[in-house]
Parts: sequence; structure tokens; C-alpha cells
Amino acid sequence: MQSFTKTLLASSVACVAVLGSFAPTTRQVTVPAVRVPVMTNQAARAPGLTVPSVKAAIAAVITKKSALRLAAEESVRSRLKFDTVRWHGKPVQTLDEPSRILLAQAAADKAGLRDVGLSYHDVYGVIEAETSWIPRAGASKDGTPNIGLAQFEPATAKGLGLDDPEDPVQAVFAAALHIKQAAKWATGKIGPLNLDPEQHAAKLREGVSVYYNLSVKGRNKWDGLNTAELPEETQRHIRNAAAGAMEAVQLARHMKA
Repeated sequence: MQSFTKTLLASSVACVAVLGSFAPTTRQVTVPAVRVPVMTNQAARAPGLTVPSVKAAIAAVITKKSALRLAAEESVRSRLKFDTVRWHGKPVQTLDEPSRILLAQAAADKAGLRDVGLSYHDVYGVIEAETSWIPRAGASKDGTPNIGLAQFEPATAKGLGLDDPEDPVQAVFAAALHIKQAAKWATGKIGPLNLDPEQHAAKLREGVSVYYNLSVKGRNKWDGLNTAELPEETQRHIRNAAAGAMEAVQLARHMKA
């Protein structure tokens, strides 16, 4: 946001004083004070730009994006079906397999994962690695809660604009956005490596799991070459995400057959 500081020009004040000294004694001359806002070059190039107008414009963009996200979520929500499974001896509602594919596809499309070399298979795979598509409550090593299908910590959920981490539709759409962020981060990590396309694709997906599974401090230790040195939990996440992606391929083929 640009801040505007109103100042009184010294030259204007001096000019007013001089004019006053030459004014006839029978007539009082009043010259209004001149207030000139100090603007940056950007503000000068945008006539009429004010702090309220900028805030309103940003709010409008956020509102529009939120409306589009909600519309995309609701368009798929009505088509989803659920099964009841037993988890730790208790009945739990979870999406059936066709609904998982449908939701992963919608979330990947909305997030634009194709732009970073990924697809809905990767969304499906990450959720498979996190929870096997069974919603649950977990916790990080420091005790921070991990919530819902995508196992988001509260701060991560908030940063992604996720209102209810326990809502499967919201969670998977947010997971796709998080995966896109992870892919961009991983691309920067593996960029200096001399990789052929197949190797690049594999390392990109490794990086997505690294980003998704580890803290900022932990993930920054990864350089694309030292995967075997990462915690076993992260290596397992990489394997499970890859297996989940292959499962998505097989399910999609079965649905088309």
C-alpha cells in the first residue's frame, strides 16, 4: 500500500507572506494554505489512486477468487458418493474410489497442476500417502495437530485459505494448491542437476513429498541428491505417493473400461 504524507510547501508559504506585504491596507487578502501530497513514482502514474481504493481492489480480487474456488468445489461436491469402512474398529465415512478420482481431477484442474508438470494422479497419490483417503486426526512430532484427508496443520490450512480441513472437498482442493507450491519449490532445487525428462519427473515428485512431509528447516536440507538421507517417514511418503499415483492410473482405466 502507498502512504501519502501531506506537507506544506515552504515556497508557497513564503509566497503568501510576500503577497500579504503588498496588499492594500483597506483590503484583507486571504490566501488558502497549499497542501501537496508526496507520492512515489508508482502513485504518480496512477491518478486517483488512494489507500481505500487499493484495499477495495484487493478485496474484490480475493472475493472473486474465493467465489470461483467455491463454485468449483460445489460443482463436484454433489457428484460425490461415500462408503462406510471400519477404521480402528469404528465405522468411518470415506469417498468411494470413483469419487476420489473425480475429486482429484477437479482439484488438479482448478490448481493448474499441468502447468508444473503434474496431474490428478499426484493429488490422489499424496492423499493416499497421507491418509489412504480415510479422514483422521494426527499430530506432528511437536504435537501440532494434523487434520482431515490432507493432514494439514492449522497454520498451513489458514495459509491456503482452507476454512474446514475436515471437509474432504475443501481439503483436496487445498492439497492440490499445496502440491503446486511444492512443485515450484522442488523445480528450483533440482534445476541445477543434469537430469533427463524421466529423471526430472521422478525427482520433481520426490520434492513434492519432501515439501509436503517436512518442516521448512527439514525440507531445505534436500538437494535432490540426498533423498536416501531423509527421515524414513519422508522416504515412505515418497514411496506411498508414487504407489497411490499408479493406483489412480489403474482406477481411471477401470472406470473408462
